[in-house]
Amino acid sequence: MIVTDPPRLFSSVLVANRGEIARRVFRTLGRLGIRSVAVSTDVDADAPHVREADRSVRIPSYLDIDAVVSVAVSTGAEAVHPGYGFLSENAGFARACADAGIVFVGPGVDALEVMGDKIRAKEHVAAHDVPTVPGFSAAGLSDAQIAVEAERAGYPLLVKPSAGGGGKGMTVATGPADLADALATARRVARAAFGDDTLLLERLLERPRHIEVQVLADAHGTTVSLGERECTLQRRHQKVIEEAPSPVVDATTRALLGEAAVAAARSVGYLGAGTVEFLVAGDRVDEPFFIEMNTRLQVEHPVTELVTGVDLVEQQLRVAAGFALELGPTPIAGHAIEARVYAETPARGYLPATGTVTLWQPGDARIDSAVETGSVISAAYDPMIAKVIAHGPDRATALARLDAALAGTVVLGVDTNIADLRALLADPAVRAGDLDTGLLDRRGTPAAPEVPAAALAAVANRIVDADTPDDRSVWGRVGAWRAGGAAPRRAVFVEDDAGRVHDTAPGASDATVVGGPNEFWVHAEGGAHRLRVLSRREASARQRAAAHSEPGALDPDLLAPLPGTVVAVHVTDGASVEAGARIVTIEAMKMEHTIVAPHAGTVRLRTAAGARVARDAVVATVAPAVSEPAPVPAVSATPAHPAHTDSAMCTTSVADTARPTEDVRITEDAHGATPAPAPEPPEPAGIPASLPSSSHKETHP
Repeated sequence: MIVTDPPRLFSSVLVANRGEIARRVFRTLGRLGIRSVAVSTDVDADAPHVREADRSVRIPSYLDIDAVVSVAVSTGAEAVHPGYGFLSENAGFARACADAGIVFVGPGVDALEVMGDKIRAKEHVAAHDVPTVPGFSAAGLSDAQIAVEAERAGYPLLVKPSAGGGGKGMTVATGPADLADALATARRVARAAFGDDTLLLERLLERPRHIEVQVLADAHGTTVSLGERECTLQRRHQKVIEEAPSPVVDATTRALLGEAAVAAARSVGYLGAGTVEFLVAGDRVDEPFFIEMNTRLQVEHPVTELVTGVDLVEQQLRVAAGFALELGPTPIAGHAIEARVYAETPARGYLPATGTVTLWQPGDARIDSAVETGSVISAAYDPMIAKVIAHGPDRATALARLDAALAGTVVLGVDTNIADLRALLADPAVRAGDLDTGLLDRRGTPAAPEVPAAALAAVANRIVDADTPDDRSVWGRVGAWRAGGAAPRRAVFVEDDAGRVHDTAPGASDATVVGGPNEFWVHAEGGAHRLRVLSRREASARQRAAAHSEPGALDPDLLAPLPGTVVAVHVTDGASVEAGARIVTIEAMKMEHTIVAPHAGTVRLRTAAGARVARDAVVATVAPAVSEPAPVPAVSATPAHPAHTDSAMCTTSVADTARPTEDVRITEDAHGATPAPAPEPPEPAGIPASLPSSSHKETHP
């Protein structure tokens, strides 16, 4: 008889990740008495996760397998927890850990290889009686052959990279006319992000819901389901709000989903925590189709933890150490909802935002955060900075508690989507649970929120207080006065991010204010606002300009919506274009954004392919034609039906996909670059960079 030592938990674990997931894993490690080791790049040298670990070591990149394994060995770590994103689903990384005698906290290499390839995964689970969405692999097919197969599968079709995840590169072809552009866009993004442009095409379900199942499996033959999560609220295939349980899944469907998920996990001998994702048509929730398995912890795992009471990170560690699962029955208790807080500007098409967090105060809920006061949000990594998770005895209570927690979460110094999240939670369809994956895109781009009177008064108080002489001075003792009457009202003029000018005055306010003397950030009535101070002359000039501007007039200057790299120039300098013609495409922070002509006219290019551009840099000018067709917006984002346009904008979180190019940083951000005139006339294709001109179009510091 062979006697084996009983399993024991690890004494030291390296977390091969950053931000909120690294801090989340550290919490469980600390509770279990396990020593934590962090890794960080130069960009993250002062990040919170670096300070919270028991030890931290600098590495060149979070994707550098050799560097991460070397640190694990040199620090005496017995295991590596990959978090999510980066190397979490990389079979080569798991193999390298094993070769070095380090335990990889996750599934085996075989499971990673099978489930890491969407085409292979779909074929594999289908052979084990797991239902899959109708579609086909484009591997080895010419575009003409793909077109034939597409006709057989039936439109509309979702075109997506076989490698990677998180929605990056996904495009929609509603018919044959859209197919060529959808294939080109998906290939370009897939090649840049994953080094593999193999595509998978699947039938696009009508009004689909995205429902996933949390599974846990040990090495002793036990695989269990911990219930489903509703992840339908997405923008450009990136999840925004997640909840558990789904508001439309009954006990029978829950059992069906659980059986399918367990079957998929068992088919690859799965080990640890994983998520099996399904799509269901809005009118056939009881007919789930497998789309993929994420072989790691999910960003949205906290909602499952709150309704089951199970610490998923602890279970990952125990399974990796060789323990058998000992959970027992895990009934669903209450309802939990998570909102992802992104550094982004909703009014600018949800484009990522950068800057320094001048004040961070978490609300009253579970908050997994990547930032604190003083944190710098750069263009180097994903814009998700926190998750706010609320739990209640029922869905209505959980929604109310999440809204209150978001209202109490203060992030100043950088734009976020918090106000937009609160508006989403108030949407009647969301409150009723009547969801589909296109709901957020149909809501469109919101206007910049109105600034409440309390915010204006608070800023006015700060300005006036700063200008008030010390009470010990002669003027302070005299006080405010004027000959023949009371002191006049002290007017203060400020401008908000929508360009609205406000004439305000000091008053009672409990708002929180930071900044000054020329720009203030203020949190009032559950929202954050940036206000710039204007002189009376500046305010009058802005108001006169607004009053005399022609309705519908469009700016001929086309601006970069975010700092990034020009990956394509679609026209030649001096070309005549129609309204809506593609001009340039910019890539940054895992997003492609195509800028189109606002009207017919002649193009003068101000940038070139390969150039790095700052936010609000002028990339081209379109001199209007004498006779113009109806104007269209100057910047195109992916609409509710992205296949209707030649542009595509796909956002994906580091949390959901590894990014081979994550060390390519954007340095010419207008927040830090010295303004320089845009080149005139246009330069040849070798222009190294485009910087914003010294004009009102620069990003305000």
